Amino acid sequence: MAAVNLSDLKPEEFKEFLSSFDTVLTDCDGVLWIWAETISGSPQAINRLKEIGKKIFYVTNNSTKTREELFKKSQDMGFNSNKEEVVSTAYLAAKYLQDQGFKDKVYVVGSTGITQEMDMAGIKHTDIGPDPMPASLPQLISQKLDPEVKAVVVGFDEHFSYPKMLKAASYLARKDCIFVATNTDEQFPMNTDLIIPGTGSIVRAVETCGGRDAFVVGKPHSYISEFLVKTHKIDPSRTIMIGDRCNTDILLGKRCGFKTLLVLSGVSTLEEIKSWKESSDEELKKLVPDYYIGKLGDLTPLLE
Repeated sequence: MAAVNLSDLKPEEFKEFLSSFDTVLTDCDGVLWIWAETISGSPQAINRLKEIGKKIFYVTNNSTKTREELFKKSQDMGFNSNKEEVVSTAYLAAKYLQDQGFKDKVYVVGSTGITQEMDMAGIKHTDIGPDPMPASLPQLISQKLDPEVKAVVVGFDEHFSYPKMLKAASYLARKDCIFVATNTDEQFPMNTDLIIPGTGSIVRAVETCGGRDAFVVGKPHSYISEFLVKTHKIDPSRTIMIGDRCNTDILLGKRCGFKTLLVLSGVSTLEEIKSWKESSDEELKKLVPDYYIGKLGDLTPLLE
């Protein structure tokens, strides 16, 4: 079974679908909201799933906010959430370093979401914000590297620059330097005709320059699932991943043994799903969700 439209299920089929999972992992941007705008009906759908006994987790690759900020945002938008249900990549990056027993200093390419989570974890880090190119390259290369830095963490950074790429790659030349990326989303979903480069574009630049691959804590990589299994005792075989992006949300589900539901309110499209389903490439077939629906709010009437 692959790419079944939930809206086409008969009542008994939908009941069977609903009884097949206990835990719901939901992406945020493109599923629950886009930027500062709630996607119509998404709070009602999530709150109803929680009312009928499903365990909910808000699993986002967005590294610009702390767990506390994302929790507050979800509450303000009408979601009946609590902080422990929020799993963000800024939090996971700090958690990963803690798991490694990291005691040194981090060079951060990112925003306040990462640095505030580092502060809460008691991890030293460099400052964030603009690091503009000086008048000439000789001026840039005359700058000294921080001898305390033993890790590089890369997240979404609207101030990403040539000097930041140079410094990140130079720190990564140190053999004992840990390299962590929050996620690899190529683009940021927003209501605009412009293409907004995502964290993945920045990570790829640093990886290329530094000649090293990052350990990625976000979707579709398994660390996020390992965290949920270890910390919250979720059962992957009784879990569904809801997302709008097939190469992160759906692929995470396929890799970790979750059921998968794509909403068409964000990045991936029905046309893409159809082409992947018909492809002879097995890797592309992994991007095909088990189920899809127009938007999360379309679930609500089915749940009544």
